[in-house]
Amino acid sequence: TVHEVGRHTVGAAPDLLELLSRALSRADRSLPLATRLCQASATVLGARSAALTVAPTADDRLTVATADGLAARIEGLGEVIGEGPVQRALSEDHIVVSGADDGRDEHDFPVFSHAVEAITGPGAYHAVPMHAGGRVVGVLSLVTSSRTLARGPEDVQLLADTIGLSLLGDLDSLDWAPRAEVHQATGMVTAQLRIPPGDALAVLRAHAYARSTTLDDVADEVVTRRLSFAYDEEHAVQTLRTDDG
Repeated sequence: TVHEVGRHTVGAAPDLLELLSRALSRADRSLPLATRLCQASATVLGARSAALTVAPTADDRLTVATADGLAARIEGLGEVIGEGPVQRALSEDHIVVSGADDGRDEHDFPVFSHAVEAITGPGAYHAVPMHAGGRVVGVLSLVTSSRTLARGPEDVQLLADTIGLSLLGDLDSLDWAPRAEVHQATGMVTAQLRIPPGDALAVLRAHAYARSTTLDDVADEVVTRRLSFAYDEEHAVQTLRTDDG
C-alpha cells in the first residue's frame, strides 16, 4: 500500500506513488518488504531488473534485495571489483548511468563494464542514490535495455528516496549477518598479513574475483578457517586452504 511505501514521504507525485502502490499490491506479500519494493521499482521504471543496496559508507554496503538473479550477479560483481555506478553514486551523490554505447564506460568503469556486458549483453545500468534524513543511505540500481527509463530523472530520484525512507523504517527485518562476516574476515586478514583494513578488504576482493565467486563466500571461508593468507619467502601473498572448519 501507499502507507507501506513510506508514511513519511512528503510532496511525492501522487501518480508515481499510485503506480508504486499498484505494483506492490501485485507482489507476493509473503516476500520481505525490501524485495517487493525492488520488484515494484523495476516495474514502475520499466527496468529489466533492479537491486536495493544500503550503505553506511561508500566502501561498506549491503545488497538487501534483488529483483532476480541478474541483478544479484551484477551487485556481487560490483562489490568484488570495487568499481562501477553504485560506488560512484554513493560517493558523489548523483544518478550515474553507464552502458548502452555511451562511449564513457571504457574510461570510467573498464573492468565492471566489460564484465556486466558479458552477463547482460548490450544495455545500461542506472545507479540512483537513495536519501533519508538529508544523507545518502543507499542506492537503487536498475538494469535496462537502453539509457532511458519509463520516468524522468526527477521522478526516478523521488522514487528512490521514497524507497530509502521505507527501508530505514524496516531495518530490523534486514539480514546484516553477511556484512558482519565480511568485517570479521577483514579483521582476520588484517592480523594475518599485518596490513590496514582497507588493504585486507582489497585482498578479499581480489581473491573473490580471481575465483569468480562472491565476497560473502570468501569471507565465510576465512571466518570458518578454511582459507587464510600468509607471505611466502619472497614476501608475496599466498593463500592457504584446509578442509577443516
